[in-house]
Amino acid sequence: MKIISTKNNLQVLYEDNHIIIVNKRAGDIVQGDKTGDKPLSDVVKEYIAEKYNKSGNVFLGVVHRLDRPTTGIIVFARTSKALPRLNALFAEKKAKKTYWAVVKNEPPKEKDTLTHWLRKNPKNNKSTAFSKEIEGSKKAILDYEVKKRLDRYILLEVQLHTGRHHQIRAQLSSIGCKIKGDLKYGFDRSNKDASIHLHARKLVFTHPVQKEQLEIIAPLPKDPVWDACL
Repeated sequence: MKIISTKNNLQVLYEDNHIIIVNKRAGDIVQGDKTGDKPLSDVVKEYIAEKYNKSGNVFLGVVHRLDRPTTGIIVFARTSKALPRLNALFAEKKAKKTYWAVVKNEPPKEKDTLTHWLRKNPKNNKSTAFSKEIEGSKKAILDYEVKKRLDRYILLEVQLHTGRHHQIRAQLSSIGCKIKGDLKYGFDRSNKDASIHLHARKLVFTHPVQKEQLEIIAPLPKDPVWDACL
């Protein structure tokens, strides 16, 4: 069953006057889209309004996104001072993102750097990975390493160097490592809750206002496969 975040069950990982960081569930959509479903940004606004007894509009800036079936760390700006600084931090790749992905097949190497050129098809909302640059493609780079071998799956730790559409999903699929539950990129069956086993696990960055380094780790979703990864 798909569980979505509400103001009452929101998993807050960190908050202060300038930023709030939450652990996104697989059912959450970060920003509003054509589905009309309530976005996580609205849920966070409701949480802030209730917790701090704020009347009127609550300021909240969306800094980055995760695909709907993906779980893990999402950062929002709570002030207009923090938003442009966070935007710059993410745009300049000064926020170090670590993802965990559960895949079925053994990767070609224990650890490697993957470089592809990704081209997005807006019609099916899917990116295709190419080994060389083609028209309309963008360069995509990630590092992966085998973190743990489970009974039927393999846990990979992934570091992103670029932030492309469906980058981890497309690049891992292209080397035969399809993510558990990810039908769009070739896994053979879906997860019951419509999630995929891709989790934004850790984020390290400098606070945009206080200038101290933050390291945020998002707990894994509760299911037997994720449980086995710990």
